[in-house]
Amino acid sequence: MRELADMARLGVPPLREGGPGGRTAVLARPVTERGFGPRRPADALLIDADGTCHGTLYGGAFDRQLAAEAAALPPGHTARVCAVSVHEDGVKEAGLTCGGQAEILLQPLPAVPARWWQLLAAGADAALITWLDERRVRAVSTVVTPGPPPDDPDLPPQAAARARDLLARHRADREVHSTDAGLVLIETCPAVPRLVIVGGGELAELLVAQAELLGWGATVTAAARDAAELLAERPAATCLIMLSHEPDVDVPTLHTALTSGLPYVGALGSRRTQERRATGLVEAGLNDELLGRIHGPIGLDIGARTPTETALAICAEVLSALDR
Repeated sequence: MRELADMARLGVPPLREGGPGGRTAVLARPVTERGFGPRRPADALLIDADGTCHGTLYGGAFDRQLAAEAAALPPGHTARVCAVSVHEDGVKEAGLTCGGQAEILLQPLPAVPARWWQLLAAGADAALITWLDERRVRAVSTVVTPGPPPDDPDLPPQAAARARDLLARHRADREVHSTDAGLVLIETCPAVPRLVIVGGGELAELLVAQAELLGWGATVTAAARDAAELLAERPAATCLIMLSHEPDVDVPTLHTALTSGLPYVGALGSRRTQERRATGLVEAGLNDELLGRIHGPIGLDIGARTPTETALAICAEVLSALDR
């Protein structure tokens, strides 16, 4: 799902060290783009010193051009922005939905903080802010996380705030943002969402399959203790799907989820089951505001009837909740 995160986990970034002629590897990703149809916002291309390309960007339509541009970067240059476009026959060859044009930022890896790659490899929330000058030939980057602000006096507060807002949406994204200090490129790679599915059966299996298609993680468990441990690992990126109707499982697990600040808590069950759960949660000390965070009936109302359709409706509702 996340090209940059995949690069980090595979250990590709160390290619930045050296290379023939003292050149370094170069990271390429879009600054602006129009057309191309649906795109993955974390797609990127890493071009090593001999021109070998790693990753995916527009189906490889511009790999050769970008490799040549990377090789032409003058020593000491921190970035170059080049224009690319594809139309007509090139669209089919690249397997794209439609033609388009983009400005691509080429940045030598030493200009990208090592901490960025470390956070991506660990699956943590991370945003990268890159300053662009008026001619877009110089770029220096810094890392922003949901935690305390980075110790960087030159970091525009507006850019840091915007990066945190984007991270809170749990969606990978890129945007050029205007600040008092000039234009910056903000790239967000939030932690990959994970479903904790409590209860088994066909629907649980289909939810795991649907999560895989979306690039999410998914774990199925039937025990309240195991569920509590899973919810505690990464609450900001974890969503609970309650399928179990066992009172000694659903009530304590829902209680843990609602008091942990999960972005999504959904529970499958009849009206009677939902009322029984609500009564148990009130007895456990929860108020109406917290109870109101439970999505039940679960899933978006898309007319789902089959288990496959229900799994799709649930994941669509999760996606909607994450993007708020």
